[in-house]
Amino acid sequence: MSIESFEQIEAAMQTLVSNINKGEEIALDELSSTPALKMAYETALLDLESEEAFRIFDCDFLKGKPIAINGLIWMGEKGFMLDQIKQKISSGFRCIKIKVAAIELVEEIKLIKYIREQFSEDDLQIRLDANGGFDNNSCLETLQRLSQYGIHSIEQPIKQGQAERMAELITQSPIDIALDEELIGVRGLSERRELLKTIIPDYIILKPSLIGGFAESDEWISICEASGIQWWATSALESNVGLNAIAQWCSIKDNPMYQGLGTGQLFENNIDSPLRIENAALEYSEDPWDISIFK
Repeated sequence: MSIESFEQIEAAMQTLVSNINKGEEIALDELSSTPALKMAYETALLDLESEEAFRIFDCDFLKGKPIAINGLIWMGEKGFMLDQIKQKISSGFRCIKIKVAAIELVEEIKLIKYIREQFSEDDLQIRLDANGGFDNNSCLETLQRLSQYGIHSIEQPIKQGQAERMAELITQSPIDIALDEELIGVRGLSERRELLKTIIPDYIILKPSLIGGFAESDEWISICEASGIQWWATSALESNVGLNAIAQWCSIKDNPMYQGLGTGQLFENNIDSPLRIENAALEYSEDPWDISIFK
């Protein structure tokens, strides 16, 4: 979902490193066209200013306070998704996020119905993420069918870039709607205010590495706070270095909602770190960082 191509970010990284090695000062705004690199550079600067490596923010997360997270269910065949759901619930998750719009709607509804037969809304929060996959014309009907199963919210039911249609859908939807991809590439305070003023979502989902880092995320939050819109954060496919930074930033925000910080489990070759998922929460353990990759 990132707006940068591999070629673009590779060239931008080489230029950034070259300029740093020349002793030049690089403003974060110079990297606005490559938001993932902008977040990485912002993180590196914060790390450099810290007295301790990998301490990006002074936060309770580093002192042992875990961050409650949702269990992510990836799209796939019905059996594959059902196995994931059972595993997440047995691991103690009380909020699961299910990727939908991947298989037949009737099969997805069967999965969600199965969950609700086992767990009430008080026991388990269900979030859905359509990644823009629902048809514009039938989306409202789809949301109405899904709403009978106590859905907390659905992310990006239709493709981004249709502000008026999304706004209309939100006024009619029986399920709260969250913006996700809609935020990517929207730059500047005025443009962001205009987007949220037009759509008026129930929630927004902040992915720092896709929107340009923590200062940019803070700007989105300031607009939300002024508008009565709620938010939570989600990691993308960062290594543990990026996930660590996002978790610390989430910690200082002290947002009581379930955060989406479980993507580090997808890696087979991640950087060994103190980050652990225990009891449906992300924790910072006493295990050391493996910095050999940086030598």
